[in-house]
Amino acid sequence: MDSSSPREWINALWVLFGLYWLVSALNRKKTKRRETWGQRFIYTLPLVAAAELLVRPEARYGWLGARFVPANSAVEWTGVLLTAAGVAVAFWARWHLGANWSGVVTLKEGHELIRTGPYRSIRHPIYTGILLALLGTVVTTGEVRGLLAVAVAWLSFYWKARREESFLSQEFGEKFAAHAKQTGMFLPKFANG
Repeated sequence: MDSSSPREWINALWVLFGLYWLVSALNRKKTKRRETWGQRFIYTLPLVAAAELLVRPEARYGWLGARFVPANSAVEWTGVLLTAAGVAVAFWARWHLGANWSGVVTLKEGHELIRTGPYRSIRHPIYTGILLALLGTVVTTGEVRGLLAVAVAWLSFYWKARREESFLSQEFGEKFAAHAKQTGMFLPKFANG
Protein backbone atom coordinates (compact mmCIF):
# COMPACT_ATOMS: atom_id res chain seq x y z
CA MET A 1 0.00 0.00 0.00
CA ASP A 2 1.36 3.40 -0.97
CA SER A 3 1.78 5.41 2.23
CA SER A 4 0.97 8.58 0.28
CA SER A 5 -2.62 7.47 -0.38
CA PRO A 6 -4.94 8.27 2.54
CA ARG A 7 -7.97 6.89 0.68
CA GLU A 8 -6.28 3.50 0.32
CA TRP A 9 -5.68 3.50 4.07
CA ILE A 10 -9.34 4.38 4.64
CA ASN A 11 -10.42 1.50 2.40
CA ALA A 12 -8.07 -0.89 4.21
CA LEU A 13 -9.43 0.17 7.60
CA TRP A 14 -13.02 -0.49 6.47
CA VAL A 15 -12.03 -3.89 5.02
CA LEU A 16 -10.35 -4.73 8.34
CA PHE A 17 -13.50 -3.61 10.16
CA GLY A 18 -15.69 -5.82 7.95
CA LEU A 19 -13.45 -8.87 8.37
CA TYR A 20 -13.32 -8.48 12.14
CA TRP A 21 -17.11 -8.16 12.25
CA LEU A 22 -17.59 -11.29 10.14
CA VAL A 23 -15.21 -13.37 12.24
CA SER A 24 -16.48 -12.11 15.59
CA ALA A 25 -20.10 -12.74 14.53
CA LEU A 26 -19.35 -16.47 14.69
CA ASN A 27 -19.29 -16.26 18.50
CA ARG A 28 -22.85 -15.42 19.56
CA LYS A 29 -25.30 -16.73 22.12
CA LYS A 30 -28.66 -18.14 21.06
CA THR A 31 -31.39 -15.56 20.60
CA LYS A 32 -34.17 -15.45 23.17
CA ARG A 33 -36.12 -12.47 21.79
CA ARG A 34 -35.82 -10.56 18.52
CA GLU A 35 -37.40 -7.41 17.14
CA THR A 36 -39.73 -7.66 14.15
CA TRP A 37 -38.66 -7.05 10.56
CA GLY A 38 -40.73 -3.86 10.50
CA GLN A 39 -38.95 -2.51 13.58
CA ARG A 40 -35.60 -3.35 11.98
CA PHE A 41 -36.56 -1.55 8.76
CA ILE A 42 -36.87 1.78 10.62
CA TYR A 43 -33.13 1.94 11.32
CA THR A 44 -31.85 -0.15 8.39
CA LEU A 45 -33.22 2.07 5.63
CA PRO A 46 -31.37 5.20 6.84
CA LEU A 47 -28.10 3.21 7.01
CA VAL A 48 -28.57 2.13 3.39
CA ALA A 49 -29.24 5.76 2.44
CA ALA A 50 -26.09 6.89 4.29
CA ALA A 51 -24.00 4.26 2.49
CA GLU A 52 -25.44 5.35 -0.85
CA LEU A 53 -24.53 8.96 -0.11
CA LEU A 54 -20.97 7.96 0.70
CA VAL A 55 -20.16 5.59 -2.16
CA ARG A 56 -22.25 6.47 -5.19
CA PRO A 57 -20.64 8.97 -7.58
CA GLU A 58 -24.13 10.22 -8.50
CA ALA A 59 -24.48 11.53 -4.93
CA ARG A 60 -21.97 14.29 -5.77
CA TYR A 61 -24.72 16.20 -7.53
CA GLY A 62 -24.76 19.96 -6.95
CA TRP A 63 -23.98 21.21 -3.47
CA LEU A 64 -23.61 17.63 -2.16
CA GLY A 65 -20.31 17.37 -4.04
CA ALA A 66 -18.95 20.64 -2.66
CA ARG A 67 -15.95 20.44 -0.36
CA PHE A 68 -16.27 21.48 3.28
CA VAL A 69 -12.54 21.11 4.05
CA PRO A 70 -9.49 21.92 1.92
CA ALA A 71 -8.10 19.14 -0.25
CA ASN A 72 -4.65 18.65 1.25
CA SER A 73 -2.69 15.81 2.77
CA ALA A 74 -2.84 17.13 6.36
CA VAL A 75 -6.65 17.10 6.28
CA GLU A 76 -6.76 13.70 4.58
CA TRP A 77 -4.35 12.11 7.08
CA THR A 78 -6.36 13.61 9.95
CA GLY A 79 -9.34 11.76 8.48
CA VAL A 80 -7.33 8.53 8.39
CA LEU A 81 -6.41 8.95 12.07
CA LEU A 82 -10.06 9.60 13.01
CA THR A 83 -11.15 6.55 11.02
CA ALA A 84 -8.51 4.38 12.69
CA ALA A 85 -9.54 5.66 16.13
CA GLY A 86 -13.20 4.94 15.38
CA VAL A 87 -12.45 1.42 14.16
CA ALA A 88 -10.36 0.82 17.30
CA VAL A 89 -13.20 1.99 19.58
CA ALA A 90 -15.68 -0.24 17.74
CA PHE A 91 -13.31 -3.25 18.01
CA TRP A 92 -12.74 -2.60 21.72
CA ALA A 93 -16.48 -2.35 22.37
CA ARG A 94 -17.27 -5.42 20.26
CA TRP A 95 -14.67 -7.42 22.16
CA HIS A 96 -16.24 -6.48 25.51
CA LEU A 97 -19.75 -7.22 24.26
CA GLY A 98 -18.62 -10.71 23.29
CA ALA A 99 -21.30 -13.32 22.62
CA ASN A 100 -24.08 -10.87 23.56
CA TRP A 101 -23.56 -9.09 20.21
CA SER A 102 -26.09 -9.19 17.41
CA GLY A 103 -26.44 -7.16 14.25
CA VAL A 104 -30.12 -6.64 15.05
CA VAL A 105 -31.91 -5.83 18.30
CA THR A 106 -32.17 -9.05 20.32
CA LEU A 107 -31.92 -10.48 23.78
CA LYS A 108 -29.72 -13.53 24.07
CA GLU A 109 -30.07 -16.57 26.30
CA GLY A 110 -28.05 -15.72 29.40
CA HIS A 111 -27.80 -12.10 28.25
CA GLU A 112 -25.55 -9.97 30.44
CA LEU A 113 -25.55 -6.23 31.02
CA ILE A 114 -22.00 -5.33 29.96
CA ARG A 115 -20.35 -2.59 32.03
CA THR A 116 -16.68 -3.18 31.26
CA GLY A 117 -14.31 -1.46 28.86
CA PRO A 118 -16.01 1.39 27.00
CA TYR A 119 -19.39 0.29 28.39
CA ARG A 120 -18.33 1.74 31.76
CA SER A 121 -19.06 5.21 30.41
CA ILE A 122 -20.94 4.77 27.10
CA ARG A 123 -24.02 2.61 26.52
CA HIS A 124 -23.48 2.19 22.75
CA PRO A 125 -19.73 2.49 22.10
CA ILE A 126 -19.84 0.40 18.92
CA TYR A 127 -22.02 3.06 17.33
CA THR A 128 -19.70 5.74 18.69
CA GLY A 129 -16.75 4.03 17.03
CA ILE A 130 -18.55 3.56 13.72
CA LEU A 131 -19.69 7.19 13.69
CA LEU A 132 -16.15 8.39 14.44
CA ALA A 133 -14.80 6.16 11.65
CA LEU A 134 -17.43 7.51 9.26
CA LEU A 135 -16.56 11.07 10.25
CA GLY A 136 -12.88 10.36 9.58
CA THR A 137 -13.74 8.92 6.18
CA VAL A 138 -15.80 12.00 5.40
CA VAL A 139 -12.97 14.33 6.45
CA THR A 140 -10.67 12.46 4.06
CA THR A 141 -13.10 12.71 1.14
CA GLY A 142 -14.07 16.24 2.18
CA GLU A 143 -17.49 16.44 0.50
CA VAL A 144 -20.73 17.79 1.99
CA ARG A 145 -22.59 14.60 1.04
CA GLY A 146 -20.46 12.80 3.61
CA LEU A 147 -21.61 15.09 6.40
CA LEU A 148 -25.20 14.35 5.43
CA ALA A 149 -24.38 10.62 5.44
CA VAL A 150 -22.94 10.85 8.97
CA ALA A 151 -26.06 12.70 10.17
CA VAL A 152 -28.32 10.04 8.63
CA ALA A 153 -26.20 7.25 10.15
CA TRP A 154 -26.39 8.96 13.56
CA LEU A 155 -30.17 9.07 13.28
CA SER A 156 -30.26 5.38 12.39
CA PHE A 157 -28.04 4.44 15.33
CA TYR A 158 -30.10 6.63 17.65
CA TRP A 159 -33.30 4.79 16.67
CA LYS A 160 -31.60 1.42 17.01
CA ALA A 161 -30.07 2.35 20.38
CA ARG A 162 -33.51 3.38 21.67
CA ARG A 163 -34.88 -0.04 20.65
CA GLU A 164 -31.97 -1.80 22.35
CA GLU A 165 -32.49 0.22 25.50
CA SER A 166 -36.15 -0.73 25.55
CA PHE A 167 -35.18 -4.41 25.41
CA LEU A 168 -32.47 -3.97 28.07
CA SER A 169 -34.80 -2.02 30.34
CA GLN A 170 -37.40 -4.78 30.16
CA GLU A 171 -34.78 -7.44 30.82
CA PHE A 172 -32.69 -5.76 33.54
CA GLY A 173 -35.08 -3.18 35.05
CA GLU A 174 -33.47 -1.05 37.77
CA LYS A 175 -30.03 -2.44 37.02
CA PHE A 176 -30.20 -0.99 33.49
CA ALA A 177 -31.83 2.24 34.73
CA ALA A 178 -28.89 2.80 37.12
CA HIS A 179 -26.39 2.08 34.33
CA ALA A 180 -28.21 4.47 31.97
CA LYS A 181 -28.16 7.20 34.61
CA GLN A 182 -24.36 6.94 34.92
CA THR A 183 -23.52 6.69 31.21
CA GLY A 184 -24.11 8.58 28.00
CA MET A 185 -25.72 7.05 24.95
CA PHE A 186 -22.87 7.76 22.50
CA LEU A 187 -20.50 9.91 24.57
CA PRO A 188 -19.48 9.71 28.23
CA LYS A 189 -21.38 11.82 30.74
CA PHE A 190 -19.01 14.42 32.12
CA ALA A 191 -21.37 16.04 34.61
CA ASN A 192 -24.01 14.71 36.95
CA GLY A 193 -27.31 16.41 36.69
